[in-house]
Amino acid sequence: MTQTASTPESEKNAEFQEHEKILSPDFLSTVQITDLLAENADGVQEKLRMFLNFKNLQTCLKDSILLDYYVSGFLWAKEMDFSIIQCSKFMTLLDMLLHNLKTLHMSLEDNIKWLGEVMAEIGPTQTQRIDEWDTFNVKQANAIVDYLKISIFQHYKLYEFLFYSAREEIAIGTEQVIEMANPAGGPFPSPLEEGISFDIYSKFIEPPPMLDKEMQGLDQAQGHEESQPESDILEMDPLDGFTIEDIKSILAQVTDDIFTDVQNKINEKLQIQEEAFNARIEKLKKA
Repeated sequence: MTQTASTPESEKNAEFQEHEKILSPDFLSTVQITDLLAENADGVQEKLRMFLNFKNLQTCLKDSILLDYYVSGFLWAKEMDFSIIQCSKFMTLLDMLLHNLKTLHMSLEDNIKWLGEVMAEIGPTQTQRIDEWDTFNVKQANAIVDYLKISIFQHYKLYEFLFYSAREEIAIGTEQVIEMANPAGGPFPSPLEEGISFDIYSKFIEPPPMLDKEMQGLDQAQGHEESQPESDILEMDPLDGFTIEDIKSILAQVTDDIFTDVQNKINEKLQIQEEAFNARIEKLKKA
């Protein structure tokens, strides 16, 4: 078997094929790049969201960060007035840098070294090469390196955390149990459901219920009074044997007793209400 000798033409073809492989627009097509160049910032974000199939931007932090990464890179390339081919190669470069970090687990140093090798292929060199092969000139190549330095390389640890660290899903919300107070028949209105607990309301504000024996005694007394015949009531004169002075004295004493009792009840209720308000204030201070 005879080995075919390598010729300058075959070496040139091999170099051309390798160069074409590096420059292949495998991330975004020329049609997609052209479509993006005609959009503003919001349109670029929406188009890239559809091209990259990001569906959970509202709930997935990872998708939002990656979309921002690509949108920022494309808008920067657009401001640099890159051509369609240059934008395509630059977006492919952005994607490959993330691929090296996510899939190949490259360190920061290895990824920078890889970038240097790729820029040597797609950027200008001092050796003699075909002019059409140089995608970026010296100024553009330096600008690309500076941009990548402040975008992905400066935040490399954050991107590693994004891809390698599992994050727990946090449920934003809370559940509260509110005690419902029974409607009170006393002089005070029912408390707000969210303003006071049922224990404080029952202890300090709600009037104590009457005992069953007291209720039965009142019912029996009322029934006994109703059962008396009218004739007996008419025959008995409740003022018989009393003078006018005696009646005035009795009425004055009864009136004083009634007013004193009413005043005591009012003071007692005011004191209870004041204690309830103080308890609420202390609870609010502790909260």
